[in-house]
Parts: sequence; C-alpha cells; structure tokens
Amino acid sequence: MREIWALAVKDLKLLIRDRAGLFFTFFFPILYAVFFGVIMGGMGSSEGREGTPILVIDQDHSKASEAFVASLEADSQLRITRSEDRAEAETLVKDGKQTAFVVVPGGFGDSSKTIFKGEPIRLIVGVDPSHAAEAGLIQGLITAKAYERLQDLFMSPASARQMARDAMAEVDKTSDMSPVQKTIMKSFLGSLDSFMKDMPAAGGFGGTSGEGGGAGFNPIQIETVDLATDKSGKAMNAFAITFPQGIVWGVMGCTAGFGISLVSERNKGTLTRLQTSPLSRSRVLLGKALACFLATVGVAVLLLVVARLFFGVHPQSLPMLALAVFCVAVAFVGIMMLLSTIGKTEASSGGIGWAVLLVCAMFGGGMIPLMFMKGWMVTLSNFSPVKWSIYAIEGAVWRGFTFDKMLLPCGILLAIGVVGFAAGSRLFAWSEG
Repeated sequence: MREIWALAVKDLKLLIRDRAGLFFTFFFPILYAVFFGVIMGGMGSSEGREGTPILVIDQDHSKASEAFVASLEADSQLRITRSEDRAEAETLVKDGKQTAFVVVPGGFGDSSKTIFKGEPIRLIVGVDPSHAAEAGLIQGLITAKAYERLQDLFMSPASARQMARDAMAEVDKTSDMSPVQKTIMKSFLGSLDSFMKDMPAAGGFGGTSGEGGGAGFNPIQIETVDLATDKSGKAMNAFAITFPQGIVWGVMGCTAGFGISLVSERNKGTLTRLQTSPLSRSRVLLGKALACFLATVGVAVLLLVVARLFFGVHPQSLPMLALAVFCVAVAFVGIMMLLSTIGKTEASSGGIGWAVLLVCAMFGGGMIPLMFMKGWMVTLSNFSPVKWSIYAIEGAVWRGFTFDKMLLPCGILLAIGVVGFAAGSRLFAWSEG
C-alpha cells in the first residue's frame, strides 16, 4: 500500500510542477462554469445583454404602423433600426450584419376594418438562417406586439363600433353571400354595435382570452422569407446551415491533434534527431504546418462532399468556397503552432489545446447563440477565429458572398494564421527542458 501511495504522490507532484496542466485541471473548469453561469443567468432577463438587432421597414406610414414600430423599439430584447429599403435590409440580414428584418406592409393601418371578414393583419419577417435559435423568439415577440395592437382595437368601444359599422358596409357590397347570410351577419354586427355603445369608454372588454374566433382563423399572419438559397434561388435545406459549423469542429480536431504531435515528437527526441539532418528548423516546422494544412483541407473537403452527395447541399460559389477553406486552414495552422508552445507534456498540451479551442467556439457562437451573451461577450466574439471561419464558409455556401464581401473574414483568418505561425515558431521549445 505504501508503494501505491508513493506512486500517487509522485504523479501529483508532477502535475503540480506542470503549471499549465495544473491550471487547466483545476482552475479552467471554474472559468468554464462561470462562463455558462453568466450566460444562463442572463437568459431569463435582458439586463446586461444587447437586444437582437432587427431592421424594420414601415411601408404603411400610418398611425397604427408607427405605434407598432414604437412598441418594438420599446422592447429591451430588441434593438430596432428603421429602414426604407426592403432589398437593402434583406441583403444586410443575409450578409449576417443584422439578425432579422420586419416589413410592415401597406394596408397595415386599415387591417382593423377587415378583421370581421377573416382577413388577418400581415407582417413579413426574414431571419438570418444561422440564427435558428433566435428565429422562434423573434417571431414570438413580433406576433405578441401585433396581438397587442389587435387587443387595443377591441379594448376600445369606439374602435370596435367603427369596425362593426365598416363590416356591415362591406356585407352590403359583397356578392359572395346569400340574402340569408347577409341578414344573419348584419344582425350580429348590429347587436355588437349596440353592445359597444353601452360599454363604458374606459372599460372595454376587460381583457382577451386568446381563444374564440372562426375555426382556423388567425388574426395575425406572419409571412417568412427564405434567405438561404442555392444558385437556382431555391431554399437551402437545414444541412447547409449546420455543415459549416461541422467543418470548423473537424478543423479544430486536426489543430489539437497536430499541436499534441509536435509536443510528443519533441519529448520523444524526434525533433532532436531531425536537427542532425540537413533540414533547418524552419523547414521542419513548415513540414508540420503543411501536414496540418493538408489535413484540415482534407476534412473540409470530405464534409463538403458528404453534404453534396447525401444531403443535397449545393454551394453558391465553388471559387469562394475554395478561398474560404484555404483561409480557414491557414488560420488554424497558425493556431496549432501557438498551441504547441504552451504545454510541456502531451497531456497538458492536449488539455490546453482543447480548452483554448472550446473557448474560441463558445465566444464565436459555435456552442451558444450570440444573442444570449452579454454585451462584452459579443464584443469578444470578434476575436474568435471560429466566428470568422463559420462566417466565411457560410458566405460561400448560402450567403452568396462576392469576393469583396469575402475580404473581411478571409483577411482576418489569414492574419491570424500568419501571426500565429510566426509567434509559435519563435516561441517553440526544441528540447523538453
């Protein structure tokens, strides 16, 4: 038993001496828990969290549409920007610069006159397909605001009486109803008018139940716009949205693996033996970098082929896709080189490597949607190579990026790769000591 204890104490001492391994064994889990605690704690409230950016295009320009837009602006969960150009709004959302857009079409203010005819209040909504987690929340909030508008109409006796009178006038004009149906409908609307006449002005109905109405009638109609399309303009399937993330996770796996292999070869003396050959140190590292580059490109190509053959994903631009994959591979080769300089052992290098990559994934939107993050976390996401990698691949697959739009994400990725490789090459320790 004494020998077992001695071996255990020995391993614990080795762990303590490896400061990086000690940090990521005991202290990094605390940071991990705090990170998710901050996010989860903010999901129930908007305090400290930026609202979801949404463009609103008011094509009606009526008092009712103005009141509706104002109600959206007053909601802390949304960050509203007004626009007059629907085409520009769609482009901004498709490019990922805005999360969604809402169009208030013409006739919105007059829609109250057609409620009794079964014609709903219409709204048009487009959401960035990569923000699927936010789409339901956004549509829910917009629908709730529209129902508030509807509730205000019914809570006001004067508005309800006007609606009934307008509906009776429409009944007289229509030719789609039989005389019996017209008589029944006008009797009902006349009774409603008389009822609302005696209703106290401030009282209204006293509330709404959210039930009732004609069978299958929905007074609010949300028309959604598909922004993820292929070359022919047909809507992309869900796999076009998920495969860019899958590619980046595969690339991160290659990065961690090659970072560990460099540490392993150093500790086993392989790098020392290579230095006795005619190869210079820079060429040895370039050979490792080339292997990592080819592996990451291979993973990306394999996933793209699977997406094409088995899931019907048709990228909009193959040249832009090749550019995106190249830049992503360069970026993560640089990250691999940096990660290989941190840990002294394979275990610590592996732990550190995956810890860093997971942090990049968390802040880059690869694990938690950015809308649930605090404002400072959203700012930090701009420093995550995961965010820019996904963005570049999405740009080629379904966002429809042209070369000028690819310059920003690809430029950032290339800069990360070059700086990371240069710094890692300079800091890399060629011997275990």
